Amino acid sequence: MSETKVKKERPLSPHLQVYKPQITSISSILHRMAGVVLTLGLFVLVWGLVSLAGGRETYDGFMTCMNSLCGQGILMAWSAAFFYHMCTGIRHFILDSGYLYEKNIAARSGFIVLGVSAVLTVALWGGIYGGLL
Repeated sequence: MSETKVKKERPLSPHLQVYKPQITSISSILHRMAGVVLTLGLFVLVWGLVSLAGGRETYDGFMTCMNSLCGQGILMAWSAAFFYHMCTGIRHFILDSGYLYEKNIAARSGFIVLGVSAVLTVALWGGIYGGLL
């Protein structure tokens, strides 16, 4: 057998060390992270449903936790993840339809998704704390 020369180790595909972060790549990563947060939030939802089935005392304990500062933060993060995931899902649907592929429009749509999801989250929690919801 002949000896082969050892080649310099190179990545098999481009990755984060090769390209500088852009709004489109950050948007994609955040979309996946929002999906994980939504999945973890389902455990809180199940906990609430199980405590509701457990009677008034267990449900009161759940509500005490959710009304605390930490619980409110968890619910805010969950709603922000929901709105962001929903908005990026709509953006991906439009991309799948063949639109928004120009570089400047793709970048602008990423910022629009961030803005719209932030506005929706603030509107929801403003409505909750303002007594409208």
